[in-house]
Amino acid sequence: MRLTTKGRFAVTAMLDLALNEVTESGDSRPVTLAGISERQAISLSYLEQLFSRLRRQGLVTSVRGPGGGYRVAKTHAEISVSNIITAVDELIDATQCGGQENCHDAGRCMTHDLWATLNNKILDYLSGVTLADMVESQHRNNAGLSSNGLISSKVHFSARSVPTKTCTPSSCEEATA
Repeated sequence: MRLTTKGRFAVTAMLDLALNEVTESGDSRPVTLAGISERQAISLSYLEQLFSRLRRQGLVTSVRGPGGGYRVAKTHAEISVSNIITAVDELIDATQCGGQENCHDAGRCMTHDLWATLNNKILDYLSGVTLADMVESQHRNNAGLSSNGLISSKVHFSARSVPTKTCTPSSCEEATA
């Protein structure tokens, strides 16, 4: 699997941004990359690179000047985890050939379809998890807030149940994983 720290850090940073852009009174405010860097232990220069890509893809907007920072550009429900990962040019690919079908002596390997199907299932799952889902999950999982009202702990997300199909040669039934 080739989901590297770039994709993981982008998702973590977007979740931190979504959690911290709204004050206790419900007002929205920009969040600084320095704040995200401190809370999530991600290098500030690395966050700058990620947020440049996220901004170009329309997932965040920047606010300049004193009190500036970043805001989520769309509603949380409109942004899926797969949107975030692909925005930072991260590929999710379990094949050895990058989908080119040249993994075995310039031809298709015997297990190519298995890995390609896995890619599709992962992408379907990540497309079905939104920033809103992760924010809701984080609110349920966090016992408390720090004294300044910001979520201070590292982000932990538990995957939700998603319908999967259990198939036999004669039938397919939907189950919950």
